[in-house]
Order: sequence, then C-alpha cells, then structure tokens
Amino acid sequence: MPASLMILAAGMGTRFKGGIKQLTPVGKSGELLMEYSVYDAVKAGFDKVIFVTRRDIEGQLREKIGDKLSKHIAVEYCFQETALPADTGFSKIHRSKPWGTVHAVLSAKEALGGEPFLIVNSDDYYGGQAYKSIYNFLTSPERKSGEQCMGGFVLKNTLSDSGTVNRGICAVDSLGCLSSVNETYRISRSPEGAVCGERGGKPVVIPEDSLVSMNMWGFDSSMLRRLEDIFRNFLENAHAEGTLETAECILPMAVDKLIGSGDISVKVLPTDDKWFGMTYMEDFGSVSEEFRRMAEDGRYPSPLFR
Repeated sequence: MPASLMILAAGMGTRFKGGIKQLTPVGKSGELLMEYSVYDAVKAGFDKVIFVTRRDIEGQLREKIGDKLSKHIAVEYCFQETALPADTGFSKIHRSKPWGTVHAVLSAKEALGGEPFLIVNSDDYYGGQAYKSIYNFLTSPERKSGEQCMGGFVLKNTLSDSGTVNRGICAVDSLGCLSSVNETYRISRSPEGAVCGERGGKPVVIPEDSLVSMNMWGFDSSMLRRLEDIFRNFLENAHAEGTLETAECILPMAVDKLIGSGDISVKVLPTDDKWFGMTYMEDFGSVSEEFRRMAEDGRYPSPLFR
C-alpha cells in the first residue's frame, strides 16, 4: 500500500553553528543524516519521500541527495514559507523563522494526496525498528480513520552529550495509546545521574525510562483537516496575544489537543533503538563515528544509494 515519508528540513538550525545542518555530510561515503531515514523507510515499505524545505536550499538539497534518491524512490519538494497566504488573514506578517511543525506538514498537503504518511526530522536518526512498526500500522486494513500512531523512544536513549534537549514526555494508557504529551525543556543528566528538565518554568525530575515523542508521527490524510483547524485557531490566539511574529504551532501540542477533544487516538509504538541527532555542532563527531561504526558492522551499506 502506498505511504509517504515526510522529512521536515526547513528549520533554521539556530543551535547548530557549523553551517546548514540538514546538508552536513555525516556518513562514511558523505551521506546526509536524512539519507539514512530514507534508506530505513524504503526497507520498511514507504514508496515516496517528501522534503519540506526552504527555497534557498532547494538546489543544494537536490544536488546532495534528491537526484540520487529519485533513482530508488519517488521524490517531491514542498516549501514552508514564512509569508502566509492571503486567505489566512495574516499575509502581512513578516517573520524570519518558520511557523512551526504543524505549518510544515500543511505545506505538503498537495503532495500527500490521500496517502498515509510518516513525519520525521531531517537532523534526527531514529533506527529501523520504528519505520517498520509505523508502516505496518498505517497500511493495516484493520486500522480505522482517526487512528494515528507515533514512535515512542525511551528518554535515556535520546539525551545529548553536547547540551540540553527538549522532549515531549508521553503518558500512555492501558491500551498503549497516548493520553497526553507534556513538552519539557532543557533536559539533561545532572552530575548525580538524575534526568532533569524544566516544565512551565519550574524544574522537574523525569524518570529516565519515560517514553518520549521525537516528532516521529504516523498520520492518515484525515489529520490534514484537523491540523488546518488547529493552525487557524493558533493564528487567532497568537494575534489576540500579540505573539504572531514569534509563536510556533508544533505537532506535540496539536496532537495533545486532538487527543483531549477525543478527535483522534494515537497508538504508541515503542522502540529500543538509540536516537542521535545533530542539535549542536559538537554532535558532529559522535554522529559521524556512529555511522562509520554501523557501516563497518554491515548494518548499512556504504554508500547507501548509488
């Protein structure tokens, strides 16, 4: 069954001080980090990749990865603009940063059509297990409309040695479905070994085996209408609060609202794979070493795609 991989590659990378992190080679043969996402997705069964990106890096993206991938999988490019369409009522707002991950997904609406899709970040490595679980869920004939899913990662497997991270800490019900997502900021391991963060401006200690969202969501096409409603309400609220130039509408908060209203259910598909990513420039060395080791162990071919 057709299903698309959506790679969010329009971020500004403000914490990464070494150039454009989406386009920084990390693999043994010069692969980009998101090239491994495509490889794992193709193995799982996905048949199209959609890059949601910026127009200023489109040419480099095509040259470094897109033209090569197009020999193995259908490739499309969509653009997350900082200027909004006139029909939103906020087309005169000027801002330098994107509007958040909900808007990024909506930017690919036409490319998605009616197919189910998986969302991943361009600067995160997720491992192969979650791709297989999510593809099987999305393409199952038994899945009902409104039943979505997410890859659930263990918090201790998602920490960075280079600085703090932000994570959506997940609460899961007895049926294995997501009941809430609590955005938690500046998470790191303390000198004493505890995992600490900040929520609502207050410090919190988080169990290291908590399940977290890594922005790896499996949705069907019905989510597009729901996300459009969420984004419209976000714009109205941001206008009322005077935050239109800085506020972002992000997927974990949108999903949390939709779960709370009973509009959707989200099956959490746990994975024990270790996450790593390129949040900071200091992450580059360890990420490159991980991919070198996996190539030498035979986990990935080198090069990934010819």
